[in-house]
Amino acid sequence: MTAAVLAVAAAYGAYLLYTAVILGWNGVGPGPRGPRRERPPLGHRGREWLTQAGLGHVALGEFAAVIGVVFVLGSALALVLFGAPLPALVFGTFAASFPVAAYRQRRQAARAVAQDAWPRLIEELRIMTSSAGRSIPQALFDVGAAGPVELRPAFAAAHREWLLTTDFERTLHVLRDQLADPTCDATCETLLIAHELGGTDVDRRLADLAEDRRQDARFRKDARARQAGVRFARRFVLLVPLGMAAAGLSVGNGRSAYQTPLGQVAVLVAIGMVAACWAWAGRILRLPEQDRVFAR
Repeated sequence: MTAAVLAVAAAYGAYLLYTAVILGWNGVGPGPRGPRRERPPLGHRGREWLTQAGLGHVALGEFAAVIGVVFVLGSALALVLFGAPLPALVFGTFAASFPVAAYRQRRQAARAVAQDAWPRLIEELRIMTSSAGRSIPQALFDVGAAGPVELRPAFAAAHREWLLTTDFERTLHVLRDQLADPTCDATCETLLIAHELGGTDVDRRLADLAEDRRQDARFRKDARARQAGVRFARRFVLLVPLGMAAAGLSVGNGRSAYQTPLGQVAVLVAIGMVAACWAWAGRILRLPEQDRVFAR
């Protein structure tokens, strides 16, 4: 075994030397590093994440408090089941990820509603601004007022900003901040250019954008339908081990067995495996998300 490890290390070292001398690669990775994309601050990303889940009114501190409460409840439940502090802390840490998963599910549902609605909204915008002859701001507010319930508060806030300032750029910034959606960003940028510069090609640009969003929504619907059975089976990763652990309390000296050093190690390994399988399955099932290229 030692010889095999040394052989692999020597082969990888020779590979690094070759790529450094011949190809000019740096670092210890198997390939060259790509350009690092500058990421926004963590607080900004957290605020945007909550906004996309429809919880823009929830402060980050309140969300952290919810995680803390779930951690305490999960630790207390594990302490009752296993009677040992170390598995209770590990299980509490795992339980603290449940609010994040629940909010992520809500965020995915809200984004799915927006992805399904935007092609129709863009098409209505195109018809109102071209055939009906309405101004771009008025068409935007009319379309938003008749849109899905989840999107109406953002359009209402943008409409209030327009009535107060009549500044269309600031109005679109309000709408984009309220929705935090990449399709909304692209649509607002198109409307802003058309409003400020004019032109006759806004109809074609909106039609192309609507068709692109329609195809993207169709592909995502198909992918989610294919994943439905797998997502249902993924829940058993949590339910079955927890039920077996609870059943073990009533078999012989099950509770005292959990409190032994070997029992605590076994519980820790089991919780770690469940958490790893849950996270791994979620990463595999995650659909790629479109970046907000026009975000401020």
